[in-house]
Amino acid sequence: MRTAIVHDWLTGMRGGERVLHDLCGLLPDADLYTLVHVPGSTSERIEARTIHASPLSRIPGAGRHYRKFLPLFPWAIERFHLENYDFVLSISHAVAKGIPIAPGTPHLSYLLTPMRYVWDQIDAYLGTGLLRAAATPLVAYLRRWDVRTAGPDHVTRYVAISETVRGRIQARYGRPSGRVYPPVDVDRVKPDAAPPDPWFLLVGAFAPYKREDLAIRAFADLDAELRVVGDGPGRAALEAQAPPNVRFLGRVSDEELVHCFARCRALVYPQEEDFGIIAVEAQAAGRPVICFGRGGAAETVVPISDPGARAPTGVWFDAQEPAALAAAVERFLKVEAGFDPLAIRRHAEGFATPRFLSEMRAEIEALAPGATAGAGSFD
Repeated sequence: MRTAIVHDWLTGMRGGERVLHDLCGLLPDADLYTLVHVPGSTSERIEARTIHASPLSRIPGAGRHYRKFLPLFPWAIERFHLENYDFVLSISHAVAKGIPIAPGTPHLSYLLTPMRYVWDQIDAYLGTGLLRAAATPLVAYLRRWDVRTAGPDHVTRYVAISETVRGRIQARYGRPSGRVYPPVDVDRVKPDAAPPDPWFLLVGAFAPYKREDLAIRAFADLDAELRVVGDGPGRAALEAQAPPNVRFLGRVSDEELVHCFARCRALVYPQEEDFGIIAVEAQAAGRPVICFGRGGAAETVVPISDPGARAPTGVWFDAQEPAALAAAVERFLKVEAGFDPLAIRRHAEGFATPRFLSEMRAEIEALAPGATAGAGSFD
């Protein structure tokens, strides 16, 4: 059986690429199609594939500036024509789900979110001022294209990464979908038997919707240390404005990040995510999460006084405002002794990779029996 996987771009190993890495294990012989490929930027398993990149990938500097080509994304993905495949799997948060396929070919789209730049995160990326006004024709065009390529003639079935995204698929495309939470490698993160250090942790990517600014402003009014790991285009400006109790560590290795998870007092998670792997990784280390109680975190972090009487794994706040986050930190300090690191760890184990592979294999086999025959067992 000939299979293909479509991924928006291959420029680094972020959350979407971790998903791709595991799905490549389910479809070991699949060809891979993408808008932009930076050779060597992803895992060995991904790089070993036959990778077909769009014309955008040949533009000098595309690996760093690909997001600037947003108006060209629909054109670029439509340069491909997948006519000789028995099954297509797309992993999409931009345009991958819109790739042209032959009539009758089963296409399963694992949707990270509908195109975030023009739907739910448009305010974060374009603001509400002149830039947003100038971009109105482009946004209207991209929305029309996104909806036009969302129908059954393009996508046989959707699987959302969370109930949050499931609702967006219904709202934007009028399509039902399954739900399979993404894989989290909980085995690489372990609780530390020693008491935690006194500082709080923020893992930043410095994209507009990540809201690192909110956490930094909140800690300006707190007598507690916040350590910020990660890098991105907005880091320098935030670091220049940060109070003395906020310490920027920059980009860290995977081993150092695991150590930070294990040693922090709690993870601070101010953003609204589609799912949010970082929050689950912190819980795998037995550490509580102080999170904005919407989006993926509302599905992965159990609040104090949970209606289902589950063991709590964090504290929610209900408004993306510094005062609300600061109040949540104060609440956490009052109830900190009531968190059980082993119970938090057990909760995180429910999002482990074998569960993801088993559920996705069932979704794929339902559309294309035999497609995962070469994958072996993942128990």
